[in-house]
Amino acid sequence: MRTELRIGTRGSPLALAQAHEARARLMAAHGLPEAAFEIVVITTSGDRIQDRALADAGGKGLFTKEIEEALLDRRIDIAVHSSKDMPTVLPDGLELSAFLPREDARDAFIGKAAARIADLPHGARVGSSSLRRQALIRRMRPDLDVVLFRGNVQTRLRKLEEGVADGTILALAGLKRVGLDQVATDIMPLDAFPPCPGQGAIAIESRIGDTATERLLAPIHDTATGRALACERAFLAALDGSCRTPIAGYASIAGEALSFSGLILTPDGTKTHEISASGAAADAAAIGARAGAEIRARAGEEFFEGWR
Repeated sequence: MRTELRIGTRGSPLALAQAHEARARLMAAHGLPEAAFEIVVITTSGDRIQDRALADAGGKGLFTKEIEEALLDRRIDIAVHSSKDMPTVLPDGLELSAFLPREDARDAFIGKAAARIADLPHGARVGSSSLRRQALIRRMRPDLDVVLFRGNVQTRLRKLEEGVADGTILALAGLKRVGLDQVATDIMPLDAFPPCPGQGAIAIESRIGDTATERLLAPIHDTATGRALACERAFLAALDGSCRTPIAGYASIAGEALSFSGLILTPDGTKTHEISASGAAADAAAIGARAGAEIRARAGEEFFEGWR
């Protein structure tokens, strides 16, 4: 059986689950066997660096650099990513060509000392590697001790069992994809604890102009997810979003209409600016870009000084 497509991915259980989902959808769409799609595991810098925050090591691109190099070198044909890990600017010659139907975008709290963040004892430790989550936790409970928590889903849950922290927050979508959503003790509502742009969505990256690959991917692309992500990523781009910027943004699609809400915070969670926008789903990117420009102007450049 000739390999139709080589699928590049990180090697964590969650990354592999996402690659397997992409492969299963391709198999179903084209009536091809599993052997037609080879999964190629690539270790990234983000996987190797576990002792410090991503912002201090080079940003979210650390989870994509080596995979994108393999894509450009034609060692793989597509790359499967968590959309939230994708920088807003991609290497020349690459594009996000498909999005799979989005899973639940909410965050999940896994508590040992209490089931909800609100019920944690004074001074309890909550582990997170996300500046957005850290800032939102501090906004909710400034008395809590927020500690750095790196690693894949299983590693973070093990650290929790070992007492490194009294609770942690993980993406509900990731927990569902690895069959561990039952460990969640509380689901964080979208309005009080908004997700980062792209959370819950699987993105597929490919080479621009690779028409054979584009034809294979077209049937598995989810238009609604693609539009929502176009809005969220445009919002992020307007704010120069990186791992140093606590930014939340979520777009929902209902028919041909789009609704978006965005939030920026200072790292300590004490200052915030929120924005809502809506319009035609076909104008998703423009809506996100306008929302980002408006909230940036409203906050003023001094708001962003602590991020640099």
